[in-house]
Amino acid sequence: MKTKISFEKQLLGLQDNMFNFALTLTADREEAKDLLQETTLRVLDNKEKYYENVNFKGWVFTIMHNIFVNNYRKIVRSQTIIDKTENLYHLNLPQDSGFDTPDGAYTIKEINKAINSFTDEYKVPFSMHVSGYKYEEIAKHLGLPIGTVKSRIFFARKRLQELLKDFRFYSE
Repeated sequence: MKTKISFEKQLLGLQDNMFNFALTLTADREEAKDLLQETTLRVLDNKEKYYENVNFKGWVFTIMHNIFVNNYRKIVRSQTIIDKTENLYHLNLPQDSGFDTPDGAYTIKEINKAINSFTDEYKVPFSMHVSGYKYEEIAKHLGLPIGTVKSRIFFARKRLQELLKDFRFYSE
């Protein structure tokens, strides 16, 4: 187990790298700062769970990634509408989707078109991941090693970014 001073010194030395990683995850400076702060606190709270022979930077970055994913899932869950009325009254009400303009609706079509252009080996795991399935669940469902699932999702995400790099998202 690392000494308290060595552990904290190593964590402080990673702050710039952690911020850059947070920025790639969030694409927003303020959200990246929040993610950095939350990760630093979580690492300090869980330092007794760190083992000397484990890659410290990888351990910290995994914690940051997990916090980001959990926060994202929490946001998605909070925005999900479950209509239990008999005639689906609530779902038939106008919803503020954030895509009020014709350009916004076109955006969804373009994203779906790009995802549907993937081969099934990338489209299926990526779609399941976006739908909220965990890596382990996807791997079990598809009968693949978890590393294969993670790499296919990673490459699908990169390909999607490539396909939509010149595409502009508009908001009023």
